[in-house]
Parts: sequence; C-alpha cells; structure tokens
Amino acid sequence: MVRIFNLYVLLFLLSLTVHADSPSFQKDIFPILQHRCMACHACYDSPCQLNLSSSEGVTRGASKEAIYGVTRTQAMQPTRLGMDADSISAWRKMGFYSVLNPKIAIMSRMLALGHGIQWQNNQKLPKDIVLGVARTDSCPANPAELDHYADKHPMEGMPLAVHALSQHDYDLLQQWLAAGAPVDMPPMRPNAVENTAIIHWEHYMNQPDLRHQLLARWLYEHWFIAHIYVPDGDPKHFFRWVRSSTPTGQPILELPTRLPDDSPDVETFYYRLKPIEGALIYKTHITLELPEAEIAQIDKLFFQHAWSLSKRPGYEVADRANPFLTFAALPAEARYRYMLLHAEYFVRTFIRGPVCRGQLATDVIRDHFWTFFQDPSSDLFITQPQYQHQANPLLALPGQLGGLLDLPTQWLKYRHLRNQYEDLRQKVYSRFQPQGTGISDIWNNNPNAFLSIFRHGDSASVRHGLLGAPPRTLWMMDYPLLEQTYYELVVNFDVFGTTSHQAQTRLYFDLIRYAAETNFLRLMPADQRSSILDSWYLDSGKIKLWLDYPPIATSIPAADSQNTLNPILGFEERLLRSKPSWTGSDPINRCTHFFGCAQAGVPLWQAHAERAFSGLIPNTAATLPVILRLPEATLIRVHTANGQQMFYSMLRNRAHTNVAFILGEDWRYEPQLDNISIEPGLLTSYPNFAFDVPAHDINRFVHDLGHVRTDQEWEQLIQHWGVRRSSDRFWPTLDHLIDFMNNTEPRESAIPDINRYENL
Repeated sequence: MVRIFNLYVLLFLLSLTVHADSPSFQKDIFPILQHRCMACHACYDSPCQLNLSSSEGVTRGASKEAIYGVTRTQAMQPTRLGMDADSISAWRKMGFYSVLNPKIAIMSRMLALGHGIQWQNNQKLPKDIVLGVARTDSCPANPAELDHYADKHPMEGMPLAVHALSQHDYDLLQQWLAAGAPVDMPPMRPNAVENTAIIHWEHYMNQPDLRHQLLARWLYEHWFIAHIYVPDGDPKHFFRWVRSSTPTGQPILELPTRLPDDSPDVETFYYRLKPIEGALIYKTHITLELPEAEIAQIDKLFFQHAWSLSKRPGYEVADRANPFLTFAALPAEARYRYMLLHAEYFVRTFIRGPVCRGQLATDVIRDHFWTFFQDPSSDLFITQPQYQHQANPLLALPGQLGGLLDLPTQWLKYRHLRNQYEDLRQKVYSRFQPQGTGISDIWNNNPNAFLSIFRHGDSASVRHGLLGAPPRTLWMMDYPLLEQTYYELVVNFDVFGTTSHQAQTRLYFDLIRYAAETNFLRLMPADQRSSILDSWYLDSGKIKLWLDYPPIATSIPAADSQNTLNPILGFEERLLRSKPSWTGSDPINRCTHFFGCAQAGVPLWQAHAERAFSGLIPNTAATLPVILRLPEATLIRVHTANGQQMFYSMLRNRAHTNVAFILGEDWRYEPQLDNISIEPGLLTSYPNFAFDVPAHDINRFVHDLGHVRTDQEWEQLIQHWGVRRSSDRFWPTLDHLIDFMNNTEPRESAIPDINRYENL
C-alpha cells in the first residue's frame, strides 16, 4: 500500500514540473484553504495544532503537543498565532514542524491519500473512522511516520472523511506544493477611514494621567478578545487591542502575556489596534463596533462624577484575582452601564468564547435558558457604597494558583468567600429593598437587554432577544455576577493552564450559575421559591444544595404578584410583553394563542416553512422520537427554484435532573424530556449535520421527521434529505452557508467548524 501510494505521489509531482509558474498563494491557494481546510484547521483544537487560517499558520506547521485531551500538572507554553512567536525559527524551537517541506511532503502526501478515496455518495462512513473530540491526533512528522499512518489509516487522508476535493482544487494545491509552497500574502492594510479612527482611539487609550490609565487598563481587559471594527470601514477588516512597546505611528511590537491582566514587564507600553490577519473563524469571531463617537460616551460615563486615583494598581496575583479591588476607584455604575451597553458581546465572550472545547464551562449550564440584567438603579452594589466596600474583598476569583494540591484549598477558600458574599447580599437587600424585586427592576434600555443561550454539548451560543419556547430556568445577572463571570471565564481562564486551574474555574462557575438562578427567584412568590429550586436540583443536585450552595431568601416578598399555578411561565409572558421590540417574536418556537404565529416581512415560502417547523416544537422525545437521533446542532437549508435560500439551526435541548457536577452528566440525563428549538440563521460554531430541503417539499420533510421510529425510517430520512460527509452536496452546502451569512450578516460572517460534523 505504502509503495503504491509513494509512487502515485512521485508521478503526480513529476507531472507538475511542466508548469513554469506556481499558483499564487493569495489568489489561488488561500481561497481553497479557506473553503475546504479551515473548517477543521482553525481553532485551538485543530488537529496537530495545524491552523491554516493565516499565512503564518500555514508556514508555522504542526505540533505533536496537544492542547486538549491531556491532564496537565504544569501549564504548557502558549502557542497563539500572531502572539507567542515572531518568526518561523521561533516556532521551530517551540516544536512546530513544516508540513510544506517538499523533502517530507506531509501536506502533499496527506492530500494524495485523501484524494485517492471515493466514498459512495451520501453513505455512512466506516465505523472505525473516529471523528470529533473522541479522535486522537496522529501527527506524522517524517516519511517513516507518514508511511505508518498510511498503512494504519488508509481511508483517512485529507480532507478527513468528507467528499473529496475537486480535481481543480487538488491539482492547484499539489502544483503549489511542488513549487516549494511560496507564500505571497500581503499584510492587511487599514483604509483611510480606519486609520483615522485608529489614531483617535489609540490617542484616547494612551493618555498619561492616572485616571485615564486606569480606565484604559479596564477597557483593554474587556476588549482584548474582541474583533474590533470601524462602522464605515471595510466590512472584512477587523482589529484587536494589544499592548505594544511602540507608540502610535510606529510598527506594532506586541508584548504578549499569558493572560491580559498579567504584567507586560516593561515600564512603558502603549495600547494599539492591530489588524487581524487571515480568515475569520466563527468560533473566535466575536465582534465589537467602536465608533469614534463612543469616545465621548465613555468619557461622559466614567468622568461625569469626580473621583481620584493616587497610584496605579499592580499586576500581582491579588490584583488579578479580584478586579473589584483592582478597579475600585473606577465608578462601579459606569463599569456596569458600559457592560450593559454591550451585554451581548460580553455574554458571547464567555458563552460562545474562543475556547474550542468548553465542556468545563458548558456542563454547568442548562441547554436553553434566558438571561436578563438587574437595572443599575436597583443594584445595591451600585447604589450603596458601604455595601460595595464590604462586598469587594469577598468577590475574589480562584484559578491563580494552578498546582494539583491547590485545587482543594483554593476551592474551599473561594467557596467560603462566595457564600459570605451571598449572606451579606441577602441581609443588605432585606434592609434596603424590603418590598422585594419586580419586573421594573429589570434593565431594558437597549436590544442587548434580553439574551438567549443555547448549549451544544461542549460549546454554546448566544443571541439577543428571547428565543425558543419559554425555558425551565432563567438568569438575572447584576453587576458583580456579570463582571465575575467575565473575569473567571475570559480574562483569567488559561486554555494552556493546568487541570487544577481549569477545574477551579468550572467549580466556581457553578456557584455563579446558582447565584444567577437564585437572583431570578427573588422575582418569584416567596413561598414557592424553595419548591422551584428543588425542581431544578433533583436527585444528586440535593447534595450540592446541602454541601456547597447558600440558602435562598424566602422572607423577602416579590414586588409583583405572579400566577401561583405556574409563576415562571407567568413571569416569562410578562417579560415578553415588557419590551416586544427587544424581547423579540419567535413564531416557530412560540406559535401559540398567546404568543402568535405571524411572521411579518418574510417571503411566503419562508413563512410557510416556519409555520411547518412550528408543529414540531411542542413535542419532547417521548412524542417525537426522532429527537433522540438528532445531534446537538443541525442545519436545515430551505431553498427555492429561483435561488433564494434560508438556513435554520435545529438545536437539541437535552434535559437533566441538575447541572451541578463536573462528572456524571449521563447519570443526570433525562432523554425522554429532550426537545428542540428551530431558529433562523446560524446558532452554532459546530454544525453536527445538515438537511437540504426544497421549499416546495417542506411539508413532506417535516412529516418525515415526525414519523421516524425505526433505524430504517431514519436511514430513509437521511438518504432523502440529509447531507452526510460523503455527500456530493457536502461542500456546496457549506458554501451556501457562507454565502447566506455574507448576505444576511456580513459583519458576523465567518467559517464554521466541522470537526464535530457527525457520521450519522
């Protein structure tokens, strides 16, 4: 097998030498990588860390060191593209090896191995091909290892286990590789509008007085992960905030640190906006608009009241562990109101996030819930300075010490601090708000006020508006909860950190989730709060209620009366009525006499499809058995004969007795209670499957979904409507998805990851 394989590659490469000119990397090769390779090779869990999303990633190559799926007692060296090395030689010293070197021909041979496979169209792949997070990386780095891989995995060339590349794309890639794989990708250059905005923002962020320095540090720590764009700039141009040793007007020399609140170890540094090179990847593409007009808005927000600062806070462990003390001089109301202005962005950073395998965080949340925020005028942390002063030391966060022996001591320490804070909070609210909390205490001043979260296994997504059928649980976040969550899951989370560090993060986020849920319970009738809480923490959840969680307040009444038969549903209905333009309609998932089914402003074929989908929603797996066969997130492409199309995300919401533990999720799973949500657009970073449905056949498709009972009926459904990895419609479907995003949400458009696309 290996000899034949090597001979095939040699003959093919020799045949390419007749071409005098190499294909252009920028014009010919990068588009192929963008549309056919980055769907698997673009995140932290790219196989063998081979990230092909930029020219640097292509030339950096691969590594045998895994970021995920290992137990670490020592933090590993970060390997972030564009940050942790500034040359190919530096990457080689860090253990990365070339996949382009023609003497070894790693990429060429892996492409040839894949191109020699012809799958039977739209048939299930062999079971011995392991996909997704269960797959163990094979990272051949020399000819002998390539030979061994080809012998052991003859059906697993590249692209892995999908319909083959077109002959045109394959030939171009091999011709480019045979010519030495020259890379001619020029750097991204800001246009004139962007340059003007960059100069203004960098000037604002680098003012010399202490107050602006403190504000700039807080803003940087809240912006470092964002893909920044200028409103009137190029829709494909994005930037990120970095700390540089050079000021505005000079080339950026980034000062990378493990975490954004680590010291850059220089006395003087500058905040700079650095262009984001390469392709945009949906998982990491978390956008934030920074119009120049926001400078005046930030100034007004943070400096409308007098405050002073005698010295800059440091970057020691205590400073990183407690942002409430580090930034105590910054008015808390200004901090909170700024975060509320961009609430969807901030929740995206820790719900969608750039962490490619986030189960340490996602297994602490329900599969579907709504989030809203306490109004600053009723948040006592904002309005009562003495309470804020008492609370600040109790809001410190774990994870700074990552040794194995630190896990139990750090957990006990920070759990105790958190529960002390909850006890203090209850006493203060009992004193200053004895009338209780009502719907008037909910912030509703812009479209970011109401958010919907969907979990998809080890990832999750968030959208503004209240989407889906009324959920079982809701979160009400105040400023301490929002800021704590952001620092715990974003600023201070180290994807390269130890297992102990990551476990501390997960355990503490469990307390945050509990606090957000019980904060919502203050809106429920006092005499029903305990029974509602018990229904959320069934079976083993009772252990956590006794062991780790503080008791809830049952003596303070709710400010509003609720439907005593179903107070949560009654509240949800009131919430939806409170600000219809921002809570949003959802005619697919809330097609009832109360919520309505009409969808204005959409084509007739689309309205018809959504009405057909709505008939599936009231079911659980007990009445709609196909749910048990669906993966976490399925795309449905509905299209017309004249080229119109709409994508929908069909999300499986798994039911659990509780979500209070790191391990044993299967023991707490209640599959017969699973249901689905179907939403327009892309609501997942990791599509697990796709259906392709002509608009005129939508009723038949929905009928077929509803009547799957047996393996044979499931196979018939997949054969007729499904797009398996082996399908000749696989790549066109992904291309249609990118076109759809470019047309409907051009700023949000990016490449989804198909690493989790299942072999159904």
